[in-house]
Amino acid sequence: MNEHNTSGVGKKRAPLYEALLAYRDSKQRSFHVPGHKNGQVYHQWMNQSEGTEDALQKGIVDHTETGDILGREQRRQEENVKEGEQTVFSADYSLKDTDQSRHVVPVRAYLDMMEMDVTEITGTDDLHHPEGVIKEAQDLASDCFGAEESFFLVGGSTAGNLSLLLTICDEPGSIVLVQRNVHKSVIHGLMLAGARAVFLEPWVDPESGLAVMPSIETIQAAVQRYPEAKGVFVTLPNYYGMGADLTPIAEVCHEAGMPLLVDEAHGAHYGQHPELPVSALSCGADGVVQSTHKMLAAFTMGAMLHIQGPRLNRPLLRQRLAMVQSSSPSYPVMASLDLSRRLLHVHGADAFTAGLAAVKALKRGLAELPRFQLLQPADSLQQEPAYGNENPAALPGRQGYTAQDPFKVVIYDDTGVLSGYGLQQQLEACGCVPEMSDERYVVLLFSLGSTLQDAEHVLQALRHINVAYKLEHSLESTAPVRTASQTQTDPPIYVSTWNNIEDRERLSEPVAFSLQPIIERDTIVVPIEDCAGYRSAEMVIPYPPGIPLVYPGERISSKIAERIRILRDGGAKFQGISDHMYQKIKVMKPES
Repeated sequence: MNEHNTSGVGKKRAPLYEALLAYRDSKQRSFHVPGHKNGQVYHQWMNQSEGTEDALQKGIVDHTETGDILGREQRRQEENVKEGEQTVFSADYSLKDTDQSRHVVPVRAYLDMMEMDVTEITGTDDLHHPEGVIKEAQDLASDCFGAEESFFLVGGSTAGNLSLLLTICDEPGSIVLVQRNVHKSVIHGLMLAGARAVFLEPWVDPESGLAVMPSIETIQAAVQRYPEAKGVFVTLPNYYGMGADLTPIAEVCHEAGMPLLVDEAHGAHYGQHPELPVSALSCGADGVVQSTHKMLAAFTMGAMLHIQGPRLNRPLLRQRLAMVQSSSPSYPVMASLDLSRRLLHVHGADAFTAGLAAVKALKRGLAELPRFQLLQPADSLQQEPAYGNENPAALPGRQGYTAQDPFKVVIYDDTGVLSGYGLQQQLEACGCVPEMSDERYVVLLFSLGSTLQDAEHVLQALRHINVAYKLEHSLESTAPVRTASQTQTDPPIYVSTWNNIEDRERLSEPVAFSLQPIIERDTIVVPIEDCAGYRSAEMVIPYPPGIPLVYPGERISSKIAERIRILRDGGAKFQGISDHMYQKIKVMKPES
């Protein structure tokens, strides 16, 4: 930690944000980028078009009257919900009336932000060579999150993952031990580095069927077989908020002289409240990437990279960060990171009180709706999984899933009537937009910004969905119903966008990655139903969460082909597939 940042006065500061406020208030003339000149361009055009001094306010009024249609509609529907009625929300946020669109102008908040949208000028410091307010803000962040050094990221956790891999892979062909179901940015980092990945199969929770992280046994076997590996890269928590203590894995890595790198994109809040899981840094991880915008209070794309210990080449890391991040970073995004940190420094654990209260209110309400069950660690995890003997990667070391992020409320229809996709659609029709869903589960993401009203809105929606089901299905229905007890004993038979695992060895052979493109004339397009056995010519990425199912050059197994088809038919969205209808996939021509 940085000892000079531990004073109460220092923690209350937001040096970068304060510098932007001072710039705004100085009213200096801009003879530098950006071209909007503190938003001045919009003021000029609105004054010219309207021909009056109060054109800005009039334009905003016009915009409010047209652009706040959704807000008025939502308020009306919330009132109906309170009265026991239910209305259907639309997910189309566009203005249908072209005449309305002609009157769209920047709202006041947007123009206010433009006054703080600056570049590297005197007093605003430089992200790639920080000496002033950015350095001070990053030092405060390292104190807040328990790191030796912290770096602001304006390209999301993607920038952090890329820079870490480009740092440890200091020569072509470097071997990295990588959890199989990592975010696509990790794969892109391996490609940029020209690295070889030894993929580690994650342990699968037998209750939910969801992959968590590689077991301690798998990590031990990997570092013993590949002592020359440059490091170990894992993801924790997973997209569903599932995790466990990383300390044993960090110890194994360090004993082998390897750094442990953690994609903790969904755990920026970890360790900040007694009811939250511990952070990867506190478990001994050497490099940790956190999406501050996901679970804390920064703008989208605002993230941080935290490091500690002697195992990472910090000068090289700074160089890599300068390579993968823009030379014109967004100051509003960086200021939001500064403010998000200050919120935790000033309020501490109390910052999460309201959000946790909302989660507890939701859980109390769910107890009265037994149809909708929660994903959470089970005592049965202390026993060997039923199918663990067939798949060594499934052995959890009895620590595979011991922590659940309370802010990731993962629900499912215990009757089996609604899939996760179907439940998400019905929730959205009631005005509740979940984070994601798969064939079985729906992820409801709460945070320190959530309220009791949010919890009540979800509960009202679930009550409505439950009542509608009872009206449509009589008690004499012969349709099969999945009970809670069956859920606990039956093997999971659904498909998750998070899992990309098969019955493979727990360690793969080294898989080479490069930037060499696939030659178009060597490819053909086949229906997804017929793609098994071919080598893929494109990356297949269900999104969210962005975990590749297939890499370019990888042979498509029958199980993966079936998984792609099931996800597609269930309504999943994909990145990487050139056919936007998801009917066909590009593969390599069969070798003659």
